[in-house]
Amino acid sequence: MSYPPANPFPPPPERGAPYGSQPGGYGPPPQPGGYEPPQTGGYPPPQAGGYGPPQQAGGYGPPQQAGGYGPPQQAGGYGPPQQVGGHLPAQPGGAPVPPYGPPAKRKSSAGKIVLFVLAGVLVLCLGGAAITFFVVKDEVKETVDATRIRVVEPDTLAGRPKATDPALQVGAQQLEAELNRSLPDASSTVGAFYGTPAKQDLVMIAAASGMNPNPAKTLEDTIRGARTSDVRLGEMSSVDPGPLGGEAKCGDAKAENVPLGVCVWSDRGSVGMIVIYFKTGTQAHAELAAMRGQIEQKS
Repeated sequence: MSYPPANPFPPPPERGAPYGSQPGGYGPPPQPGGYEPPQTGGYPPPQAGGYGPPQQAGGYGPPQQAGGYGPPQQAGGYGPPQQVGGHLPAQPGGAPVPPYGPPAKRKSSAGKIVLFVLAGVLVLCLGGAAITFFVVKDEVKETVDATRIRVVEPDTLAGRPKATDPALQVGAQQLEAELNRSLPDASSTVGAFYGTPAKQDLVMIAAASGMNPNPAKTLEDTIRGARTSDVRLGEMSSVDPGPLGGEAKCGDAKAENVPLGVCVWSDRGSVGMIVIYFKTGTQAHAELAAMRGQIEQKS
């Protein structure tokens, strides 16, 4: 009588087991990825993790510059800082430099010129000469004519309007007040400014009328007095006084580095001074006759 086999299930084959197990138990854990390498002709073996070599950052080729939009911008992304309201860039670690203020206004030379004119005019002594009468018959007519002379302040002077600068207007008022105080016997006085300083076109006049028996001496005394002022007065040369006659001299001067053309006239009935800013004595002489003709009048 035959018997069935003691083990109806034969042992599994040594090779080809689907999971590489050893007889009687569970084999070692699978390799990373959990799959046997495919046979020749299949897909190439995957790398660890089963996904092939990692891509470059972002997976789109070589890495881009920061942000992926080209070269980095300046701080803040808005280009170099702009200057605001005239401020200079701040120094490293410091506060911003204050903005530039408006340019300092040029100091007016009006005060110096007023002193200059006063220094010359105050030595005229017209008050003491006002009572002088000539006994020589030939001088009578000249004396009578002298008493008719007046000095006036024209609305315009050689085409120039009166100066509107407040400082010059105040200076003119002070000049005329000083002339009146110092020459109480003068029949008339005038002190004024004409032109536009911004255009370097400015004229100052100072004059007084009254009996003047020695025009030549009065002229020299006026120039001598002017030299005692702060204005640097150069050589004064005799010039043609024009149709009104008398004596006249012109020359160059300078006050606070501003060039001046100066002319002084003196006749039997008046004495006066013309100062033209930014001009020479020669240029002042070219306008002397016209200006004097507007200032010196006969009644």
